[in-house]
Amino acid sequence: MPDVIAPGLKVLFCGINPSVYSAVVRHHFARPGNRFWPALYASGFTERLLTPYEQEELLARGCGITNVVERASVSADTLTAAEYAEGGRQLEAKVRRYQPRYLAVLGIGAWRTAFQKPRAVLGPQPEPLGGARVWVLPNPSGLNAHYRPEDLARLFRAFRLAAESDG
Repeated sequence: MPDVIAPGLKVLFCGINPSVYSAVVRHHFARPGNRFWPALYASGFTERLLTPYEQEELLARGCGITNVVERASVSADTLTAAEYAEGGRQLEAKVRRYQPRYLAVLGIGAWRTAFQKPRAVLGPQPEPLGGARVWVLPNPSGLNAHYRPEDLARLFRAFRLAAESDG
C-alpha cells in the first residue's frame, strides 16, 4: 500500500495497518464504515468530505498518510508485537526522512505497542518521534465502537487547532 507522503508536511496521519479492502483498492481508510474521511471533514482539516479515492488531495493541504504496519489484515488484533516493533522502527525512519511537523497516530494501542509506551494516553505525547511532535488520536475504524463520529470530530478538531496554533 503506497504512502501518501511528501517532505515537510504539517501532519502525517498514521493508521495502524491497512484493511484488506483498502489494500485491494489501494486507497487508505477505504473500507466502508471507516470514519477517517468524515472526521477530517468534521474537524476542519478539509473543506469538504473527501473520498479515499481523492487521498492525494491531502498533500496540497499539507497532510499525508502512512501506517505503522504495512501488512494488510481483516482486523488489527491479528498483528504481532514483533510486527508493531518493526513497524515502529520503520515509521521513525520515515519521519526522520520526510520531516513532518506532526505525526498523528490513529490508535492508542498501536502507539503503546510499537513504541513501548504502555501508559500513553490520547492527545499530545511528551516526546517527539524522529523530530516530529506526536499526537495520538483514536482509531477511526468502524470496528472501534468506543468513539462516536462526534467524539472523533471533537478530538481531531482539538488536534487541528493545536497544530495550527503551533505555527
